[in-house]
Amino acid sequence: MIKISLNKIASYKNPIIIDSDKKINLIYGLNGTGKSTISNFLLKPNDPLFKHCSIQGLENTSELLVYNTTFVDDTFYLSEEISGIFSLSKINKDSIKRINEINKQLLTVNTERLKLNEELTKNHENISKITNDTREKVWKIKTEFTGGDRVLDYCFESLKKKENLLHYLESIKKPDIKPLKSIEAIKNEIEAINGSNAKPYELLHSQNLSINNIENNPIFLKTIIGNKNSSISNLIEKLGNSDWVKNGLKYLPSETSFNTIECPFCQEKTITENLVKSIKDFFDKNFQSDIDNLNSLEEAYINEATKIISWESYKENPFAKDNEKDLLLNLNEIIQIVEKNKIKIQEKIKSPGNSIELLKSTAKIEEFNLKIKTINEKIFNHNLKFSKLDESLENLKVEFWNLMRWEYDQTIDHYFSQIKTYKNEETKIKEKNTSIENKITELNSELKDEQSKTVNIQEAIDSINSGLINLGIDSFRIEFFRDNLYRLTRNENSEKTFQTLSEGEKMIISFLYFVELCKGKKSTSSLVTKKIIIIDDPISSLSHIYVFNIGQMIKKYFTNPNSEFEQIFILTHSLYFFYELTFMKKDDREKYQNLYRLIKNDHGTQIRPLGYSEIQNDYQTYWEIVKDPIQKPALVANCMRNIIDYFFGFIEKQELNNVFQIPELQDVKYQAFNRYINRESHSLAQNIYDFKEFDYNLFCEALRLVFEKTGYINHYNKMIN
Repeated sequence: MIKISLNKIASYKNPIIIDSDKKINLIYGLNGTGKSTISNFLLKPNDPLFKHCSIQGLENTSELLVYNTTFVDDTFYLSEEISGIFSLSKINKDSIKRINEINKQLLTVNTERLKLNEELTKNHENISKITNDTREKVWKIKTEFTGGDRVLDYCFESLKKKENLLHYLESIKKPDIKPLKSIEAIKNEIEAINGSNAKPYELLHSQNLSINNIENNPIFLKTIIGNKNSSISNLIEKLGNSDWVKNGLKYLPSETSFNTIECPFCQEKTITENLVKSIKDFFDKNFQSDIDNLNSLEEAYINEATKIISWESYKENPFAKDNEKDLLLNLNEIIQIVEKNKIKIQEKIKSPGNSIELLKSTAKIEEFNLKIKTINEKIFNHNLKFSKLDESLENLKVEFWNLMRWEYDQTIDHYFSQIKTYKNEETKIKEKNTSIENKITELNSELKDEQSKTVNIQEAIDSINSGLINLGIDSFRIEFFRDNLYRLTRNENSEKTFQTLSEGEKMIISFLYFVELCKGKKSTSSLVTKKIIIIDDPISSLSHIYVFNIGQMIKKYFTNPNSEFEQIFILTHSLYFFYELTFMKKDDREKYQNLYRLIKNDHGTQIRPLGYSEIQNDYQTYWEIVKDPIQKPALVANCMRNIIDYFFGFIEKQELNNVFQIPELQDVKYQAFNRYINRESHSLAQNIYDFKEFDYNLFCEALRLVFEKTGYINHYNKMIN
């Protein structure tokens, strides 16, 4: 079965799909609803006009056979030469038997091929599903890491489609070990070299203090005392406080000659010249040298302490800022050691006789400087990346995608595994299909040979002419012309015979030819085994008797469930013709037949299923439209035509031409009504718009006269009220 899709052509503004699972399909629609568009597309599906339309389900041995006005024009109007139709002669029984056998075999292998194609389609659907599912999963990478701060947007520059992103991710080799950097770390690096505040940074200075020698100077451990040979050395040692004694010297007079002076401590005149001399002898040059050394060391230590780089010099650098807690703690430890040592040195100078040990800052300084070195390496790398921005961004992009490949490995691995399985299945199916295709080629070759022994074009001629005779038409016929061509001829052998025929005769001969075309072949080498038949409005210009015969032919050759055709589509504007072709038995309809209705509105043409019970209701609908004066003129006139067609053509079995012979309708004011209602239906709507002769009240008056003068005024009154 085929699937028909129409879109963006004529009245098909939006996509519509005809996807029938039944062999016989009847499509009803008023004129202008899009029936001809369907049949013209199926007649010439490759025409650029139909580039937005499609047919699915056709096979190599399928053929679309379309009957519509375009087919009639192409076949009969353009040339007097008509292509011959090749039928299988029944004289060569052996060939016929073999042809039937081959066709059965072809049916079997084609069924196998169809099954394989279905398996292949299912396989492709599975591949599409796993691919689409995987695309959706990995697309989360883009939705999660683009937009917002836009730091990672550049990593997706060529990956704006889901298929591109998946293809890129699967092309990346999974890293051997998990990438060390987190997404946040990668983003920070990108922001640092490419953000709005990105810039190079100066290296941080280390703490270069020359205080190690001072802190380790042995003088601080030395007990600094005066001359032991002094007469008062024993006393000072006994007191154990030479510093106190030395400090007292500054309160004594500088003169060296005096008798007795007042003691600066007890305020009694106890200090003699000899005592002062003894005290000064105690504090000799060695003592003073040590004291001077201590003072020098203190000055040097204080001077070096001023070289300590404060935190203020570091904190503006973001790399130091990232390590603020650790660095600040370390720096404060250094400062505290130095400050404590400064106090200790002062105490030593005040009390040189005391042994002290200074705190050691070297380890803390080295620890701090090692941290600065590590940070400077980061700064150096940052500056290098900044100076090579494009290369650096590309490297970070690679790091980002390596991380994504690692994190989505389970998804990609599952995808690869599934695709591999489906591809292996596809290979097996294609191998089987190749074998079947070879078998079909062999059978088709043999079929051509057998057909060449038995085909002829005379049987189609005889069948067409017999059909004309059966319809009581003997004024023209079809005959062999030359080179497998036919032509129409009248008894008087006039040229351009087709143009001399009435509209009804043209329809009859063209339809008889079409029937034989469907039954036969277009060439001796034709290998068509599945024919899809499309018949579009074959009764638009026929009298009642021809309508009946056309209907019977369609029932005999096409709507018979046992016909040789794969699928049949019949389109008509005639409600009663549609009804005539509808199966009466519900079981037959449900098994073999689908009914459809074409509807056209401001949104374009739409197709809907049509219930059997709705067919009769359309006659009521025609009357409802006729009673509404605001409906479009073309629609009202069309419905009037359908009412008259339906009632007088089938219910009352009257010739429509007889209905329009009523004397009262010959009045000049009803000429527009006669012209629009009693004419070929396909030109109706266009003429009304061209001539603007539609008068709603006069048309309604004329319709009433039709029923009144034919004796059915009661029916008219019932329907109009």
